[in-house]
Amino acid sequence: MTTTIIIVFCSLLLIAYLFNLTSKRTKIPSVILLLVLGWAIKQGTDFLEVKVPNLSAILPVLATAGLILIVLEGSLELRLNRSKISLIKQSFVGALLPMIGMSFLLAYLFSSISHFPFLQCLTNTIPLCIISSAIAVPSVSNLSEFNKEFVIYESSLSDILGVLLFNFVLLYDKVGMASFGHFSIQLIAIVFLSFVATIGLSLLISRIDHHVKFIPIILLVILIYTVLKIYHLPALIFILIFGLFIGNVERLRWFAWIDKFHVEELEKESEKFKDLTIELAFLVRALFFILFGFLLETPDILNIQTLAWSAGIVALFFGVRSIQLWLSGLPFKPLLFVAPRGLITILLFMSIAPSLKIPFVNNSLIIQIILLTAVVMTVGLMTSKSEDKEDIEDEGEENIVKIDEQDIEEEY
Repeated sequence: MTTTIIIVFCSLLLIAYLFNLTSKRTKIPSVILLLVLGWAIKQGTDFLEVKVPNLSAILPVLATAGLILIVLEGSLELRLNRSKISLIKQSFVGALLPMIGMSFLLAYLFSSISHFPFLQCLTNTIPLCIISSAIAVPSVSNLSEFNKEFVIYESSLSDILGVLLFNFVLLYDKVGMASFGHFSIQLIAIVFLSFVATIGLSLLISRIDHHVKFIPIILLVILIYTVLKIYHLPALIFILIFGLFIGNVERLRWFAWIDKFHVEELEKESEKFKDLTIELAFLVRALFFILFGFLLETPDILNIQTLAWSAGIVALFFGVRSIQLWLSGLPFKPLLFVAPRGLITILLFMSIAPSLKIPFVNNSLIIQIILLTAVVMTVGLMTSKSEDKEDIEDEGEENIVKIDEQDIEEEY
């Protein structure tokens, strides 16, 4: 039995790695193939009457670890300089306004139909309107540098802002000055704690000389995230700040106190830390999506009663997104299609107490929306023109490169 589990485990991860390698040629995001693989395994075990223990309890653990590692991986790849200010603003607006608009619109619609309180409906609709960085980030490796960075910023900010909005609605029954004041204090606290934790972890990375150092750091990151979540603090802010600091430490030399981190040593070690994070993110992401596909119930996927609603909601998502891209002056292709729902939607939906859930937003609706947005993204990426990471598509991106070079010259 043990031998069989090891063979199956290793084989599935090797297949996941093969999907990762071939996605650059096929333009099919590897997470889609992993979902299909998990679902196919489920059908095979049912057909062969193989008894598989209940694995649903593992899903939230993998989802949490996957979210941490994927946001950390994305933030480690981002480079901060003056040329990114416009990009960050566009990403912030693209992450926040459509999410708020769609969440309130759907909540009003569901409240009108089901007669549940508006805030209760809003608690159920917010998870549907958050872009999943877990699916978006690994799916854009073939895009140009500008589009890739936009997706990383937008999806990561969507996760963070979505969790902030969700926690606010979940924690406060009444919206007023007191609730906003208390929530503002929480934001200030999380930013302060994030900087303190980031400084501490950075010192550990630069000064630990033991041959085992990065796994304890990652465990500390997960531990800090979990403790912050216990106190209902938006812990993803800590992950983003930590990743941005480690990934951009060489650009912070003009701070006098940065010398205490042994910058040269920290730069060298941060590259190793980044490599390990990428490897672990691949492992956890592969396991999560295979397991999620395995746990998918075919009746939920093919539920005709919710399919029309799911298709309508997805059409609303992309309609609002097209308006947002047009107002921001960003290219429709391929950015229009990269707005998948996924891991964060599942996590938040599972955290809603049964008494706060509304029957209308059920497993079928959630699963269908996740799959439909994933299919739209896949088709969109496959039909979009091929992009070379080394090429710049327009004059605006050429200007960004020039500004980057100026920043480097000024810093060094």
